Amino acid sequence: MVSWAAEPCLAAAVWTCLAAAPRRGSCLLWHHPPVQRTLPPALVDRWAPRRVIPRLPGLVVGLIVFGAGIALMAAAGMGLGPWEVLHQGIARHTGVAMGTVSILVGIPILLLWVPLGEYPGIGTILNVALIGTATNVVLPALPQPTDLPTQTAMMVAGVLTIGLGSGLYLGARLGPGPRDGLMTGIHARYGWSIRRARTAVEVSALVVGFVLGGTVGIGTLVFAFGIGPIVQVFLRVFDRESPAALRRRDPDLAEELAAPGTVGE
Repeated sequence: MVSWAAEPCLAAAVWTCLAAAPRRGSCLLWHHPPVQRTLPPALVDRWAPRRVIPRLPGLVVGLIVFGAGIALMAAAGMGLGPWEVLHQGIARHTGVAMGTVSILVGIPILLLWVPLGEYPGIGTILNVALIGTATNVVLPALPQPTDLPTQTAMMVAGVLTIGLGSGLYLGARLGPGPRDGLMTGIHARYGWSIRRARTAVEVSALVVGFVLGGTVGIGTLVFAFGIGPIVQVFLRVFDRESPAALRRRDPDLAEELAAPGTVGE
């Protein structure tokens, strides 16, 4: 029998088995002699009820606020972040709501974590479901301004709102979003810097989204270069951790915040 040092969730244990398969061969137990396995501490922390329950309200609020910020940027019509450009482009060709596209795209991205050896948390799963849902709910209720001052104000409000949501969500420390995990997984597996991994992934998403008709504009640039510093400000409010402490605890997140591009999705 395999004994687990911690049992936060059966799904977490199964994911550990799948993530280990590319490195250790098959995870089917009858192919190997009995072994002692322990779940990675980060995975336990992201699923253990004693850690999840007190942090869940901030996590959920943060994800909903994040989705509302995306809706604000989309309604402004001045450009979106790279992944939202892709989601909007797909939505325009399929007729599927933009938030629903975000959810559907997040699922295969999450599956890419398996060969990369990344581990999800409850925050990862809720990220896939809640951000897109919030975008779908908020976007139809917003006006579609045509004058530049109102569009600019709405775009800036969207970036700030996404930063607020990211600070709440990341401060909960219950697992990265699927797109963030893809970049950190590439970084860990292939030795690329976070900046290089993010640039490769997000430029690809941006180009494909633009070709499909997603909106690229000044808002795309404001988002790319503004979101990292804004998230850092809100993380200091909600997580109350100094930049130096963040670098020690989570160097990948610290590098991600310092590089242009999406954070928290």
